[in-house]
Amino acid sequence: MARTEYYNDPDAPTPNSIVVAATAFVRNERDQVLLIQRSENGFWSIPGGGQDFGEFVADTAVRETREETGIDIRVIGLVGLYTDPRRVMAYTDGEVRQQFSICFRAEPVGGQLHTSPESPSVQWVAQSELDRLEIHPSIRLRIDHGFADLDQPYIG
Repeated sequence: MARTEYYNDPDAPTPNSIVVAATAFVRNERDQVLLIQRSENGFWSIPGGGQDFGEFVADTAVRETREETGIDIRVIGLVGLYTDPRRVMAYTDGEVRQQFSICFRAEPVGGQLHTSPESPSVQWVAQSELDRLEIHPSIRLRIDHGFADLDQPYIG
């Protein structure tokens, strides 16, 4: 299912849902972040997705990272809560979702990189290489907060 992302756009459609989502800022020993290229819009992103019924939200980040990248992770902290109502995602099925995402800090503990239908490209990226990639501003904010190692999680 394709999606269009809007940010601070007065012409964005009105949201009709809010779904709890989790993302993972996964940093390796070489100080690189794990990124995927999303198949539905081509943007580079940290792995993540919607929480399933009966699932702890941190487990959502673990599951989505494994599914989208092949990497097993351990959640070690919280980067922040991202609830900006100016970020809206419109799906081809008519759902228009307002952002509500919890970004966890994580470290890799196993697995091997692989692609998936949701993520046709997966790679470890150094902070100095981020500007060459097309990254949605709200995702770039999470990545920047992850690299900044903030004393307190971001809430916004």
